[in-house]
Amino acid sequence: MAELNTLARPYAKAAFEVAADSSDLDGWSSRLGLLARVTQDSSINELLTSPSLTGTQKASVMRDICGDDLDTSIENFLFILSENQRLQLLTQISEQFEVMKANHEKAVDVDIMAAQELENDQLSKLNNVLEKKLGRKINMQVRLDKNLLGGVVIRAGDTIIDGSIRGRLTKLADSLNI
Repeated sequence: MAELNTLARPYAKAAFEVAADSSDLDGWSSRLGLLARVTQDSSINELLTSPSLTGTQKASVMRDICGDDLDTSIENFLFILSENQRLQLLTQISEQFEVMKANHEKAVDVDIMAAQELENDQLSKLNNVLEKKLGRKINMQVRLDKNLLGGVVIRAGDTIIDGSIRGRLTKLADSLNI
């Protein structure tokens, strides 16, 4: 996996630079995401690894599948990837692009698992606290998890804040088992 990420990095960086220069980060993000989703289909993945088609033919098939959702710049990017036999890296390129975009926008995606529905004022307070703690704009997604006894579990990148009752009980049990 690390090898694929290493191979994808220069392409993700190039795509990000083009997107930033054209002030179209969101557009590039959605189109790269679309291409990544298309390559995850097993029949398309089989096509991309087929030695019977040229890179240009593979890129043309991808372009035809996506239709009008692609613009000229992303089509050119697609054909460059095909010439270099890197179409199978689109998932990694898209993921790395999203990380660069988030860093550029000083934003972070935060997943919150809550035991019960959170009210708007609770979400607002939580958003403000997380923005201060993480120093970034927060893109929050809240999901209910009936397995939690109470409280919330917050995941922001590789940071996890366990404010659930189950987490507190586990910490208490660990401290008692010294």
